[in-house]
Amino acid sequence: MNTIERTAAVTLRNVSRTYGDPANPIHALRDVSVDINRREFTAVMGPSGSGKSTLMNVMAGLDEASAGQIWLGANPIVGLGDTARTILRRTMIGFVFQSFNLVPTLTADENIRLPFILAGHRPTAEQESWITHLVTSLGLRDRLGHLPSELSGGQQQRVAIVRALAGRPTIILADEPTGALDTRTSREVLTLLTTAAREYGQGIAMVTHDPVAASYADRILVLADGAIVGEYRGLDPRQISDLLITLQGATA
Repeated sequence: MNTIERTAAVTLRNVSRTYGDPANPIHALRDVSVDINRREFTAVMGPSGSGKSTLMNVMAGLDEASAGQIWLGANPIVGLGDTARTILRRTMIGFVFQSFNLVPTLTADENIRLPFILAGHRPTAEQESWITHLVTSLGLRDRLGHLPSELSGGQQQRVAIVRALAGRPTIILADEPTGALDTRTSREVLTLLTTAAREYGQGIAMVTHDPVAASYADRILVLADGAIVGEYRGLDPRQISDLLITLQGATA
């Protein structure tokens, strides 16, 4: 077990996920083994239908693996009941979505605090200090009383990121977090995710189709037909784009 506890935020070993008729199954994931490490920003890329969303869902315990083992930190999640998984998600996972997923009738401050409300407790003094630090660092102090409709897209995504980071989760799972943002705001959000990994110690796993967004990551995992077919580091946007074009041709 010590090898699982080293620096991994999420560990998958020989994970498969199949759907449909057992006699003719759909293989969404095929024997995937990978670590998503703390203090590391990982981009997950691949063609539509390659298994990216399924990978994120099984890491979060939102979908059950058909085979293999998954650890969230040191906690095995395969076979856990719904209540136990929900508790782990609330304490160990932060989510950032393309659509922001803010509650429209709540202010920015109330949206940030919503996970604590759902968990049935108020933030501790230490957590309050952390939230204040995040809000200040992300330039949101003057926007806390505003509804999402009164915020720009970039401000809404920053609120979502504060909400994701507020409980100091082990891992942030980000699904196309810049897909609805302009270029300048996308850069800001990607810089924030980089900071979350390198300075705040989170593991970051980001699904993206955007080579520019992926270039911010420390490493890129490429999926095709449910399997990890490549792991890359230090690529620029053009190299990433060329890689994806080559992969599309190989799988066409």
